[in-house]
Amino acid sequence: MIRKGGMVTVNPFSETWKRKMNTKPAGPVYFGPFEVTPQVFLTTPHSFALVNLKPLLPGHVLVCPLEPHKRLTDLSAPELTDLFQAVQRVQRMLARHYFSASHSSSSTLPPSTTTTTAQQEHNKHASSAPAGPEAGSFNLAIQDGSGAGQTVPHVHVHVIPRIAGETEKDGRTVGDAVYEQMAAEEGNVGGALWDRDRGRGRSEESERPVPGGGFARIEDASRRPRSAEEMAAEADVFRGVLAAMAREEAVGEAEKEKGKDEAGDGR
Repeated sequence: MIRKGGMVTVNPFSETWKRKMNTKPAGPVYFGPFEVTPQVFLTTPHSFALVNLKPLLPGHVLVCPLEPHKRLTDLSAPELTDLFQAVQRVQRMLARHYFSASHSSSSTLPPSTTTTTAQQEHNKHASSAPAGPEAGSFNLAIQDGSGAGQTVPHVHVHVIPRIAGETEKDGRTVGDAVYEQMAAEEGNVGGALWDRDRGRGRSEESERPVPGGGFARIEDASRRPRSAEEMAAEADVFRGVLAAMAREEAVGEAEKEKGKDEAGDGR
């Protein structure tokens, strides 16, 4: 446990959690209707990570809950916590494998036209140390529902490493092609798995998943900065919705407690 500002949180990489991780699944693992056991490289108490049949870039993997929940809001609190702990673990693993430590360490020393002995020693240690996530970048994405481009009805987080100087976003462009590809056939994970299983005679009874969920291109969309008043008004609307939700939840909890009391009285 870690205490932060009076709040107690679970250490995502505690020894207990690490002991429950495995690199090989104990039994069959399914991603929606598709068995993906050989693709799985990490399992945790509530999650698994697998290599992607149609990676958009090197290292593009998926992290999913073990239960085949269709929507993010279906996950319980322990499942949700575990899912993103697994995402962080996978990020660190991918950084170690794909990123160069020199990208994160080169800026820690002041620039100089000559390399001093101290700098040489620093560079030697930096080059031998495993790289962390700060040595590159990541795209993390969830397509929550078919209208958002989800082609497998099972929650999954896309984890895509962006290698500095190689696969990072082109700074000269407005958008990022990765998001366009994710919503197109290049990113149709469900379609690729369907094609694979069709070759094994398993997909004849279902329709091939269709990609979708792309946004309008930023440079083509009619967007303007909103005023402070417009944003404040929308925030008020959302506060009202949250208040209504809280009232409904309180009523539901009260009814549950009443039901428990009545059941106890009837004994």
